[in-house]
Amino acid sequence: MPRLNFGAFLAPHHPIGEHPMLQFRRDLDLVEHLDKLGYEEFWCGEHHSSGWEMIASPEMFLAAAGERSKRIRLATGVISLPYHHPFHVAQRMVQLDHMTGGRAIFGSGPGALASDAHTLGVDPMVLRDRQDEAISVIRRLFNGERVTVKSEWFQMNDAALQLLPLQEEMPFAVASQISPSGMTLAGKHGIGIISIGSLSDEGLNALPTQWSFAESAAAKHGKIADRKNWRVLLSWHIAETREKARAEARDGLLRHHNEYITATLQRPGAKPFRTPDEAVDKTAFSDGAAATIGTPDDLVKRIKDVLAISGGFGTVVGFVHDWANPENTMRSWDMVARYVVPEINGYLAGLRKSREFVATNREYFNRAREAVMSKIHENEAAEAALAVTKSSMLSASASNVPDLDKERAKVAAK
Repeated sequence: MPRLNFGAFLAPHHPIGEHPMLQFRRDLDLVEHLDKLGYEEFWCGEHHSSGWEMIASPEMFLAAAGERSKRIRLATGVISLPYHHPFHVAQRMVQLDHMTGGRAIFGSGPGALASDAHTLGVDPMVLRDRQDEAISVIRRLFNGERVTVKSEWFQMNDAALQLLPLQEEMPFAVASQISPSGMTLAGKHGIGIISIGSLSDEGLNALPTQWSFAESAAAKHGKIADRKNWRVLLSWHIAETREKARAEARDGLLRHHNEYITATLQRPGAKPFRTPDEAVDKTAFSDGAAATIGTPDDLVKRIKDVLAISGGFGTVVGFVHDWANPENTMRSWDMVARYVVPEINGYLAGLRKSREFVATNREYFNRAREAVMSKIHENEAAEAALAVTKSSMLSASASNVPDLDKERAKVAAK
């Protein structure tokens, strides 16, 4: 099975109350932490309202993150294309690619918050068509073309980038939720996808159907939908035991759901939880729960289940949240890197086979032990030292040294 990449998605979803400057710095600390742990991707979003989602420029944040990291890919998750002139977006992404040493991923979407579109005076009915139009133009600019186009919402006259991306081909990806529009757009352009709707049970179950939209659109436009470019978003909080994970996540999860998902976004069907325990039970332990709050083994099982349901994808992306305090949140990401990633990708299989072979094939190695004992018996001083060692260990009730008479008899017999 192909190895799975691991990433993180910072919307962000931060409760109101902390100093914004310090929150930005802690988010950058997280990127640095994930880079050291070996995560492959970090995604950062764009929002202009709601209070909880306070990063307005993912490119600016990721440029700072690039200075704090060495190898992790840095992705806009996502730039809301209908809010920007496409030439400006192309220019900023090129600059980000150069500033991060060719680590940029261009993720785009139509705009997730209706309040953002309202603020900017953009009709929600035109968002997806404008995203499609902008992607086409930006790809032409990245290819070095000189573009003249007059749209109902932007215009370019002999426009060409004076600096192209550092990467020969910067990866593109679009956000997809429950509707087919994101997947269809990805298939049309032959680019990557990040499935955000998988945070819900309905979204997880819809993944096979969603992928079929991408494949159909790709076939229609002469493109290829490649599963390795498909990213699936999941929520988790991991600790040494389920009880500890529950205790760490319960209060923050309750606040996140009640204050943001229910009271602020007023997401259809969302109802406030009455207690922290109810929040954990319904989010992670009820039938059809989409989040994982538990041990590394619990997350390994969840990822394998989602891989089976979906038919396979290239990257699992964990949703960054503040359910737990900063210390336990960092610890959760650490445990995923240390215990979940190697199980999913088979990094430990060879070590386990090696240990099992040594433990179950002792007859192959007894000859070496006999060789050591024969050399000891050939040297009176060494034999005397062994006897003293044996006596000392026996007095401590911890002897593993072979009986000298028996060993001497074995050597004589040979």
